[in-house]
Amino acid sequence: MLSQTDAGMWIANSLHVAQTPGNGGGPMNRIRFVPIALFSTIMATTGSFSSVWAAPAQVQDTSRHLYDRVMEEFKHRDYEAALAGFRLFLELHGQTSLAANAQYWLGECQYRMGRYKEALKAFYNVVSYHPLSPKLAASTLKIGQTYTKLKDHEKARMMFERVVDEYPESPEAEVARKALEIEAEKIEAEKPPEAPSPPPTE
Repeated sequence: MLSQTDAGMWIANSLHVAQTPGNGGGPMNRIRFVPIALFSTIMATTGSFSSVWAAPAQVQDTSRHLYDRVMEEFKHRDYEAALAGFRLFLELHGQTSLAANAQYWLGECQYRMGRYKEALKAFYNVVSYHPLSPKLAASTLKIGQTYTKLKDHEKARMMFERVVDEYPESPEAEVARKALEIEAEKIEAEKPPEAPSPPPTE
């Protein structure tokens, strides 16, 4: 369990990214204030970190507030800040109804930053530990897409087929079908050309 001091330091350390010179109110200045914003969100709704574990109703309100705050970072494409925020969310609210969603979006942050092996682990965590999550189809699809990025086309095909088989009416199944068509074209293109047939003999 995180103390108030430890959690504050965790946020600051996790959200620290390499600073690059900015112009005026550019990314450099915005990133600097992300830890304070997330810390303030939690403190404003709970009064302290110890109260996060105290009252179920309050925990639900607090988890939603923090989740929405971190999603704003994701929507602004600040994936480093969102990644740290979702990690913090799972540390504080890993048993709430939003935990699977947070795990999924954590994987999306990794995926969009090109950290495909880390993303793969995050998406597998949704499938393995949240079997009733509405994010199952999306996570399975993303596993397939991540394998494609890692050039493991056989595993990618298997995951796309699973999406089509298990969630046939979902939007993810439509994406998976198109991905399977693309994978089939790649396999066909990679086949070595057939040797010419010898001329017939009389």
